[in-house]
Amino acid sequence: MIISRTPLRMSFVGGGTDLADYYKNNGEGAVLSTTINKYIYTFLDHNFEDEIRIRYSDLELVKDINKIKHDLVRESLRLTGIKDNIAIVTTADIPSKGSGLGSSSALTVSLLNAFYTYKKESVTPEKLARDACKVEIELLEAPIGKQDHYIAAYGGMNHIIFKDDESVRVETIRLKKSIKEELESNLLLFYTGMTRQANFILAEQKTKSVEKSSILTKMKMLTYDLKDVLNGKTCIDQFGTLLHKNWLLKKQLAKGITNPFIEECYNKALKSGANGGKVLGAGGGGFLLFYCPTKNHEKLRNALSNLKETKFKFENEGSKIVYLGEKWQNNT
Repeated sequence: MIISRTPLRMSFVGGGTDLADYYKNNGEGAVLSTTINKYIYTFLDHNFEDEIRIRYSDLELVKDINKIKHDLVRESLRLTGIKDNIAIVTTADIPSKGSGLGSSSALTVSLLNAFYTYKKESVTPEKLARDACKVEIELLEAPIGKQDHYIAAYGGMNHIIFKDDESVRVETIRLKKSIKEELESNLLLFYTGMTRQANFILAEQKTKSVEKSSILTKMKMLTYDLKDVLNGKTCIDQFGTLLHKNWLLKKQLAKGITNPFIEECYNKALKSGANGGKVLGAGGGGFLLFYCPTKNHEKLRNALSNLKETKFKFENEGSKIVYLGEKWQNNT
């Protein structure tokens, strides 16, 4: 058996500038994001039966790759050229669909990592990210940007630059221990219980990338301000202020990013002592992230007692193989 583990992510500022419609017309895009210790797993092995077996929220038993309903599995198999009878199981630590934690891209990276390992091919994070982008953006034509694939493949806290020639530069931010501990302590994550179809929001955002380019450019510049905070050049509490600025800009990009329930929760958080926050991912539901000084935690938790809090830590590693069966351990 092969088991790949791929982290989910939090995107703090700059989301939307990783769309080709923006960075190709504005020189470059930039995001600042991190992976967290919540994961998607892919379990892969030979299948004794004369068929391909795929288990996720559904079960598929097929003899022809072309009949696989799960788009990411089907296209990842095609891309890597695997035609064997195999058994695939995918699972996640937390509800991933519509969460805003980059789950579809993390799953694609996880699948590709397992598939290349099955073929005994060594791959770099760059290739995993690039191939995952090919699967989702080129082959499946999802209206998404590149950031989720790159952060899932590389892992860690990164400032990621998307150039107009399609090259991507991943700049890892090495946090001082004191800054890392304070940041992990002051960031609180809450699940709204609402899921949404991100593609509808992202499709509108994509079509308006030129029209909204001035807003997106302001969001891009916030990545440099946040980088200064993380490098200890400015006060750590500015992290919340910058999240808030990004959220105010983000809400202007497309309908559905926010709604009355999200606004109510967000305003309660600010009144309870949070410096700022945002809805993770495309918006409309999923997880809410807040930066809140420790002294105000109890008040904030009481204000949002109707939401489920999710504890997390930062993850420094990207997608990796955590178990490799004996038959694959030689000549890998």
